[in-house]
This record gives sequence, structure tokens and C-alpha cells, in this order.
Amino acid sequence: QVQLVESGGGLVQAGGSLRLSCAASGSIVSNNVMAWYQQTPGKQRELVASITSGGTTNYADSVKGRFTISRDNAKNTVYLQINSLKPEDTAVYYCNARNILIGGFKIDYWGQGTQVTVSS
Repeated sequence: QVQLVESGGGLVQAGGSLRLSCAASGSIVSNNVMAWYQQTPGKQRELVASITSGGTTNYADSVKGRFTISRDNAKNTVYLQINSLKPEDTAVYYCNARNILIGGFKIDYWGQGTQVTVSS
């Protein structure tokens, strides 16, 4: 099992910045991908950004240039820096950890989510 604890959400004015953190503990394998998803009411969870254990990043087109994902492997923590916040960034942000096992078998774990609200 992997436990994920997110922090850093809150209420911020448009144009501001936030840094979300996700601390992972438990059975994290060396080959893994950490990611952030956002979810708004009535919509499916959508991938915002991901980072492999080797540091390769991937971003949704809508956030490129404003969101930066990073990780500290020594601390088993992944971060999401969000700059130039827009009201449409308002969502619950979920941390995801994907263990990639031998044979390509994947196991996903989720955090409890952290609310980000951007006021105009």
C-alpha cells in the first residue's frame, strides 16, 4: 500500500501562485510515476502533470507554462507549482502514485485531494 497526503491548497486571487505538495509513504517501487489530477464538480478527473521516477515530465496543454511538477525522491514528495492562477484552475487537485511492476503491471494510489479556489 501507498499512502499519499496532499497539502498546499487554499483560496488565492487570480494571478497568484500556489505550491501543492504530496508526501508519499509505504510501498513505493523504484519504477513509478507521480502525477497531479484536477477534478471539478460533474467532471471526470483530468491529468494535469506527471513525472517519472527518472524525472521525465508531461503536462496537459492547458497548463503548460504555468504549472511545474517536480519531485524530491529522497523525501518521496512530489510538488506542483501553479503560477498565474486563473479562476478556471479552481478544482480539487488529487495526487496519484503509480507503481509499475515487473511485466508492466500498474497499481494506482490516490490522495484525498486538496481544494484550490481562485477568486477573480
